[in-house]
Amino acid sequence: MPRAISERALLFLVGAVQFVNVLDFMMVMPLGPDFAVGLGIPASQLGLIGGSYTAAAAASGLAGAAFLDRFDRRSALSVAMLGLVVATAAGGLATGFWTMVAARVAAGFFGGPATSLALSIVADAVPAERRGRALGAVMGAFSVASVLGVPAGLELARLGSWRTPFFAVAALGLLVAGGALFLMPAMTGHLERARAPGAVRGSVGALLRQPVAMLALASTATSMMSGFAIIPNIASHLRFDLGFPRDRLGLVYMVGGSIAFFTLRIAGRWVDRFGAPVVSVGGTAIFLSVLALGFAWPQAWLPLVAGSPGLLLGAVITLFVFFMMGNSLRNVAMNTLTSRVPGPAERARYMSVQSAVQHLASAVGAGLSTRLLTVAPDQRLEGMLGLSLFSGAVAIAVPLLLAVVQARLARRAVAAPALAA
Repeated sequence: MPRAISERALLFLVGAVQFVNVLDFMMVMPLGPDFAVGLGIPASQLGLIGGSYTAAAAASGLAGAAFLDRFDRRSALSVAMLGLVVATAAGGLATGFWTMVAARVAAGFFGGPATSLALSIVADAVPAERRGRALGAVMGAFSVASVLGVPAGLELARLGSWRTPFFAVAALGLLVAGGALFLMPAMTGHLERARAPGAVRGSVGALLRQPVAMLALASTATSMMSGFAIIPNIASHLRFDLGFPRDRLGLVYMVGGSIAFFTLRIAGRWVDRFGAPVVSVGGTAIFLSVLALGFAWPQAWLPLVAGSPGLLLGAVITLFVFFMMGNSLRNVAMNTLTSRVPGPAERARYMSVQSAVQHLASAVGAGLSTRLLTVAPDQRLEGMLGLSLFSGAVAIAVPLLLAVVQARLARRAVAAPALAA
């Protein structure tokens, strides 16, 4: 039986799981042009390959709500990671459009539960007063995948073939799955609490009928929808609307991802100290400011820097850094507070539902952006003002919802202190 490990080592293992999971998701679209040529897939169908992962992750999130809390979290996470490893390797063995879609569906099917189990382990192992800091550290895997993982995957594809990154991520995932299985202690505290005399054995269905749970899911949906209305269009907006050079985009993402990594760690401490609603207000204010200056009305400053490549680079990097900061603050605040909604015995199942909501809201936000934007003959995106106003209006709801969630959780903690963790 694995021996007990420190909280820091446990968070490192969970962060490694998240890194592999996020990297598996993020690397596919940048590699799309490469494997589209290799497999004879029309470029117009690449969106379906990305969407197949999201749809499968949402479906598995809903399915996982029925059973994930019945198992040792370590064993369930190991199974999810092994399934993700096989699915990722299958992507490297794809022979055409449908085999690639099947591989991505399988990856989403296992990747969705892996995320909810990883966050459940953090919520189980870390007390509520330190949970923001812990979740901020684990969520930093997204930034590391952006800064290191995706560029490394593209370089592997250049040195080998488009199949190489799939096999490399699968090998890394196998190593991480082994670490989770053999180094992580058994995570059965939620099962022991459920079997304890006098324990409340509520179902996820009963939890979801509580207003606080629905409000928490609404905050998740609004945060993801407002962000993903903008995120898929950032590169095109920078290139064709702001005239930013293609060969400097990598630098923008690298700097922005690096700043986001440190922001996530600081944001967790701020949530623990000041509360999720306060941090969410700050993050939303930054997010709205970037929407206004960078997307809705860039003409206010663009003529001043358009003639100087150095000034344009500095302005764009500054805007992107603040975009990543605002989004990081919002998401850490939201995830930390919503982790307190379920009790330990129903946490993984509830977070599985939350994972499904995240994927569905992301897809809705991205899908609505395609309805609000049109492409001009010179490739400029028309309709960015309307899209920015939509994203901003949805974003304003996030701190308001979190304030209501926190107030309801505080009242519930007074009535039933055992549920507060």
